[in-house]
Amino acid sequence: MNLPGPQPPLAAASLASGRIGVFGGAFDPPHNAHVALARAAIVEAGLDRLHVVPTGQAWHKARTLSPARHRLAMTRLAFDGVEQVVVDERELRREGPSYTIDTLEALQAEQPSCQLVLVLGCDQFDAFRQWHRWQAIAAIAIIYVAARARIDWSNSQFDDDPELKGRVFWLTLPEMQVSATELRGLAAAGADISSQVPRSVARYISLHALYSLRPLLPP
Repeated sequence: MNLPGPQPPLAAASLASGRIGVFGGAFDPPHNAHVALARAAIVEAGLDRLHVVPTGQAWHKARTLSPARHRLAMTRLAFDGVEQVVVDERELRREGPSYTIDTLEALQAEQPSCQLVLVLGCDQFDAFRQWHRWQAIAAIAIIYVAARARIDWSNSQFDDDPELKGRVFWLTLPEMQVSATELRGLAAAGADISSQVPRSVARYISLHALYSLRPLLPP
C-alpha cells in the first residue's frame, strides 16, 4: 500500500498481564474527540496499553477513504504524546476487508494473558450487531463505549443480549460536537479547523491539500 516504514512500536513488547485496549476507526481525519475518547478509556478502563488502529479496507463505508499513508501519518500526529497509545498499522497492511475480530484475535494470540478491551464511539456501538462476527468480539473483549449525553441507557436495545450482558461499560467524557464528515467539508472549503483537530493534524491537512479538489502533494 506504499506505506512509510513502521515506527518502532510498543506493540512488539509483551505484557505478562494487564489490559490492552483497541480503538479502531478511519481517522479521516482524527480529531479532538478521538483523542479525548482515547484518554478517557486509558484512565477509566485501566488500560496498560491502547492500540489505535486505522482501518484498512473498511467493509462498512460506502465512500472511498483517504490514502492509507495520509491517515496513518495523521493518526501518528494526533496521538503523539498520549501515554500508553500505540498506533497499530496491522489493518492498513492486511489484504482484504478490515474486520475488528481479526485484529482482536491476533492480539489475543500475541498477548494471551491480557484482557482485551474494545473502545467504541457511541455511533459505532449503535451498529455493533451488524459487525462481522460481533458475538465473537464480545466473547474475547469487554467493551467500553463513549456514552452519548441525554440517552437513557437503561432502555438500551442491547440489554437483553446474553452475549453482551456484563460485557459493556460506559465511558464518561464531555459531549463534543465533532464530526469527521463535517471536518472534511470545512477543510475542502478552506476553513480553519485547528480548534477541532490537533494543530499538527490541521497543518498536515493543509500541507497535503487533503479533502480539497486540488491534487495531493507527495507525502
